[in-house]
Amino acid sequence: MTLERSRRQFLRHTVAASAGILVAAQLPRPLAFAAALRSTEPETLSVAEWSALEAMTAQIIPTDHQPGAREANCVNFIDKALANEDAVALPLYRGGLAAIDAFCQTRYAATFVKLPASDQQAVLSSLEKNTLEGWPLGPEAPPAMFFETLRIHTVIGFLAAPAYGGNAQFSGWQVAGYPGSEHHSGGYTRGQVEGVEEIVPVWERDHRGH
Repeated sequence: MTLERSRRQFLRHTVAASAGILVAAQLPRPLAFAAALRSTEPETLSVAEWSALEAMTAQIIPTDHQPGAREANCVNFIDKALANEDAVALPLYRGGLAAIDAFCQTRYAATFVKLPASDQQAVLSSLEKNTLEGWPLGPEAPPAMFFETLRIHTVIGFLAAPAYGGNAQFSGWQVAGYPGSEHHSGGYTRGQVEGVEEIVPVWERDHRGH
C-alpha cells in the first residue's frame, strides 16, 4: 500500500509509474512562480484547508531521518499552483477537503488534522482505494481522483525547483540525490558525468564559494 512505503520507494514507484509527473514538474508555471516569490502565506487556501493539506502531504511523504513533505513546504507549492495555473483543480480540493473533514467528524469526532497518524493514514488509504464513505462529489470526481491529484501535487512540490514554493532548502533534491541543474553554467563536465570529478550539490555550493 502506497502509504506504507518508505519515501525513497514511494518516489521511485511514482516516477516509474507515471512519467507524467516528471513532465508536470517541468511545466512552466510563471504565475505560481511569481506568487511563491511574493509570499509563503496562503493565497487561495483557507487556514483550515492549508493545515489539512499540510497534514495530508506529511503522510504521503513522511518525515523520518530525512525531511519530508512538511519540511519541503509542499503545501505552499499546492496553494500557489491552485491560485494560478492549476486553478481547475481548486473545486476538487475544496469539495474533497470538506468531505474528508465531514467524514472524520462522523467517524472520529475530530477533524483530519486532529487525528493520530494511524487514523490519518487510514483515511487516506480509503481515499486511495475509492472506499471513503459518504463522498459527495459524485462519480465524476471520486475519492481516488482527489488522492491521486494530491499525491501528484505533493511529489511535484517535493521535487520541483524551490522557486515554485516547495522543495524548501532543497529537501526533495537531497532525498532524491539530485544535485541540481548545471544547465545555466554549461552543463556537467565529462569528468563529472564519468564520476571522476565531484559534483557539488546546489545546497552546498554557497559554502564552497560556488
